[in-house]
Amino acid sequence: MNLLHTNDRPGAYPDSWYVATADPLPDCAPLAGDGRADVCVVGAGYTGLSAALHLARRGYAVTVLEAQRIGFGASGRNGGQVGSGQRVEQSELEHMVGPEDAAKLWEIGEAAKAKVKSLIADHKIDCNWRDGVAHADWRAADVPDTHNEVAHLRDRYGYREVQALGRDGIAALTGTDVFAGGAVDHGAGSLHPLRYVLGLARAAQSAGVTIHERSEVTELTSSSRTTVRTATGSVTADHVILACNGYLGGLEPRLAARIMPINNFIVATAPLGPEFDAILPGGEAVADSRFVVNYWRMSHDRRLLFGGGESYGPRFPRNIAALVRRNLAQVYPQLADVPIAHAWGGTLAITLSRLPCFFMPAPGVLAMAGYSGHGVALATLAGDIAAETVAGQAERFDLMARLPVPRFPGGVALRQPMLALAMGWYALRDRLGV
Repeated sequence: MNLLHTNDRPGAYPDSWYVATADPLPDCAPLAGDGRADVCVVGAGYTGLSAALHLARRGYAVTVLEAQRIGFGASGRNGGQVGSGQRVEQSELEHMVGPEDAAKLWEIGEAAKAKVKSLIADHKIDCNWRDGVAHADWRAADVPDTHNEVAHLRDRYGYREVQALGRDGIAALTGTDVFAGGAVDHGAGSLHPLRYVLGLARAAQSAGVTIHERSEVTELTSSSRTTVRTATGSVTADHVILACNGYLGGLEPRLAARIMPINNFIVATAPLGPEFDAILPGGEAVADSRFVVNYWRMSHDRRLLFGGGESYGPRFPRNIAALVRRNLAQVYPQLADVPIAHAWGGTLAITLSRLPCFFMPAPGVLAMAGYSGHGVALATLAGDIAAETVAGQAERFDLMARLPVPRFPGGVALRQPMLALAMGWYALRDRLGV
């Protein structure tokens, strides 16, 4: 199921730098009539296409139903950062789930990065991979915690790819002197998200997966098998995988109560000349310490791709470029007047705990969502985990399903206004620097 925003055109990719620099696949025909499959996947993003590909490799007949276009949602619009671990730091995870499960979750995160890299290599996906993701702290008071986490990852988990940075180090990496310190993870990376998801789709089709675009799912009915219905047909399957994330809508209310769709925004500048060579000289991506996170990286054609700002509900701001430019200019005052070539928004799903929600709403039905801005790698691995669960190996699914993902206060009806109030408070704290 897919929720269109007022800025979206049905069945068409949004205007973005990603779309301008990708080669979309030929249209996949909408579902017509009633069919049968071993597995029906709802959603053609990272989770759904990864699940379809891994299931097809195991010999299953797989049909994918996508309401709009392949990668239309967050999978084709996000910041492209492929981070380590979970969205929550390991030291905090140990308090949340205990040291044993926290260690397993670290391995899940490492497997997720490795899965992305192996799929890129195996299927020769041209998606501009670059090593390195940095964390930049605005406040000097936050730097010791960042450096302690670096030491914790090294000492407890043997992870030596991450390096603590002081004020001079983060300034040299980012090309701005506004940050107090931070860290850089050389084991993480970034990519072109739309090229990557289109590469997954090509690989899935080559493995025998059938994909139907413009086929919005309206209903699931279950008996001994589950029937997935659209306006123009249906698929009856032994297993169904719901891979809709922030575009779930009301398709599965029990999952919807645990995830919150929020909108985030990105701009791409005009190509930057040599006078700006000090910005991101090493090519690492960056995310900062604000609660409403800013994130950015340099494209292969020397544009700064900068993300920041959030909204809630079906409307995007009228002037996305102006919204994001304010944050961009705080980080790089020298770019305050640089032309903006593209500006776009997309919808992701967060959870209260910022941990993903793995859920089995009915026998034979799996659902994964709520990656909370950490989904490029985890969503890809989630598809592999779904495939192995269908095949009878549920250990990793069960681990992820144990994660604490409470319902949002107020239920589905009131979660958005309540979250908007809370996020407004945190945004004010960001602006005040407290």
